[in-house]
Amino acid sequence: MMNVDKDKCIGCGLCVKDCFARDIEIVGGKAKINNVTCFKCGHCIAICPKNAVTTDEYNMEDVKNYNKEDFTVEAENLLNFIKFRRTIRHFKNKEVEVEKLSKIIEAGRFTQTGSNSQNVSYIVVRDGIEELKSMALESLKELGQNIISNLNPQTIGFKRYAEMWISMYEDYKTNENPKDNLFFNAPTIILVASDSQVNAALASSNMELMTNAVGLGTFFSGFFVRAAQGNKKIMDYLGLKEGQQIVTCMVIGYPDVKYLRTVPRKNPEICWK
Repeated sequence: MMNVDKDKCIGCGLCVKDCFARDIEIVGGKAKINNVTCFKCGHCIAICPKNAVTTDEYNMEDVKNYNKEDFTVEAENLLNFIKFRRTIRHFKNKEVEVEKLSKIIEAGRFTQTGSNSQNVSYIVVRDGIEELKSMALESLKELGQNIISNLNPQTIGFKRYAEMWISMYEDYKTNENPKDNLFFNAPTIILVASDSQVNAALASSNMELMTNAVGLGTFFSGFFVRAAQGNKKIMDYLGLKEGQQIVTCMVIGYPDVKYLRTVPRKNPEICWK
């Protein structure tokens, strides 16, 4: 429930104006939140000039007052930061601190979600990486064999992936030191799960920025996401709820490679109307 401290409220109406759910009104010169159509977005908390709005739904210790020094990121620096990020496939043999992983997840937690559903969850895999890798490679091998056995004009484009998945599985099973083209010997994996692909993808994007900000690198393993789709063994192992799916697999560790500059990209396709 959202609450208004009547002693602090000055009835300015800013919360009423900014409430998308139209759940706030001014009664007797004070704001009144009806808590009927409210979906706890927190805009009223953020906009109140007297800090009169609170909620018992979430931890109010999360709330921080704005100050320019702590909250402003220069646009050019941010753009350069985004341009400089690279997908990392070479990791040091070094554990990632829990504090850094928590900060990465925090970046996901505070990412916007449709209707403030906050329906994104995170699975951190460290000790269970080898077990998860074994299940994923077996799943990819079966997918690859199925594609090879049923080639047609719609699946021919996946033939090279099918062959790669089968080869990865065979290498894993027969070699003492197989090449890891799934997790690249990284020490940590964060799986971002949700029943909304959009919400989980948005969270993952902010999480990647934080990963780079704390001095780590990441690789989004699309192979693992494909392996997990419809695989009950993997889903049960991860403890996913009904309707949830793995949207992204963030392979995380300390980079064992150093980049010196950004790279070019093709010009954007923009349609101005």
